[in-house]
Amino acid sequence: MPSNPPLLEEEPVVEPVETTAAETRHVHAALTRTSTGNEDLRELESGLDSLQSDADRKHRIDWSRILLPVAALVVLVLVWQFYVSLGMKRRDLVPGPLDVVAQMGSLWSEGKLQESMWTSLQRGVIGFLISVAIATPVGLLLAQVAPLRRAFGPLISGLQVLPSVAWVPAAIIWFGLTDATVYFVVFMGAIPSIINGLISGVDQIPPQYRRVGTVLGASRLQMALQVILPAALPGYLSGLKQGWAFSWRSLMAAEIIAVGGTIGFGLGSLLDQGRTLSDMSVVMAAILLILGVGILIELLVFGPIEKRLLRRRGLLAGSTR
Repeated sequence: MPSNPPLLEEEPVVEPVETTAAETRHVHAALTRTSTGNEDLRELESGLDSLQSDADRKHRIDWSRILLPVAALVVLVLVWQFYVSLGMKRRDLVPGPLDVVAQMGSLWSEGKLQESMWTSLQRGVIGFLISVAIATPVGLLLAQVAPLRRAFGPLISGLQVLPSVAWVPAAIIWFGLTDATVYFVVFMGAIPSIINGLISGVDQIPPQYRRVGTVLGASRLQMALQVILPAALPGYLSGLKQGWAFSWRSLMAAEIIAVGGTIGFGLGSLLDQGRTLSDMSVVMAAILLILGVGILIELLVFGPIEKRLLRRRGLLAGSTR
């Protein structure tokens, strides 16, 4: 008679064992002790000492970050003054540093310098913050929904490449010589850059982060705000920096072209006034003020935020920042 086929053995079902936090720490410590040799312990010890020294250095003032930019600025001013002293160009065409400083003092006494600085800074900051409020949810939506990204992604990239000054004539026709024209141009310059920066940051997130969020039962909103957005911060911050640069450039272009009406007097208007009067000292003063605002925003706002973000993620080691 044929023998009966052997019965397949059923795999034993392993019941999950609940462990307390204390037991988990005990197991982790035991695994660390058994898998770490003396050489690894010494390496870990040196690494901890290095971290401690880095923490100590954080509380010290790095004078090179202050002295080197000041030295570079002094060198540039000296080269500028040397070129002017050669007399190759007339002083009305290429004014010297002292001429520009004197013009700034004159503009300050007239109140034009304060008015132009305040008007442009107010417009730039408000326009940039509104752009961030619009671009952030749009960027998250495009990064999460593939059909929307395929449909609108090329358009967003095209808008980022399009010079924002091209929007100024259209904005003047639509909104007239009002502040709405300036803000519209700022939006069109900043929003595409912020969206693309956020999408790029989301693309660089390791897929394990999404899996962990799904396992923990995160909803789509929680996944976007508590997992994806924090993980995409480096790319998002790069988009914010580029968005501010584009918004500041767009603002200057709008203030130079759109003059009159109810539009206030900004740095771009001051620059255009110097061109109209053929006064190069006013033109150079306005250019230096526009440049100075951009440098200060980078040093006082974006630079510290980026450095802190990189340090918290352990990405500052070996960097030249």
